[in-house]
Amino acid sequence: MARILSERDVAILKKAAPECTGLVCAGSGGPYRSVLPPLANHYAANAEDFRIRLERLDDDDLHYLAGLILDGSESLGCVSPEYIEVFLSVVDIRLGRDVALSILEHYEGSGGCAP
Repeated sequence: MARILSERDVAILKKAAPECTGLVCAGSGGPYRSVLPPLANHYAANAEDFRIRLERLDDDDLHYLAGLILDGSESLGCVSPEYIEVFLSVVDIRLGRDVALSILEHYEGSGGCAP
């Protein structure tokens, strides 16, 4: 589900990627509609860098993102499986196995990358 990023979304993105100065996807030319895809695809150099960036977020930020994922507002479709594994690992450690499994089920049932 496409959405316009809220102030909180932007704050989370900039906490994880302080170098973020714009909210437009370089590939599509459209505005970012989620937090995790641009973090994974435009700012993280690799999976370990993605993990480091996620670790900058506090538990409230992770709970917020998990809620958006589970209600369909935050897309994971354009995030590679390797990065999804990293995200699920961070969620499992910080928020618990049940939350991570719920996100995994949602991810497996999603339709992939949507513009």
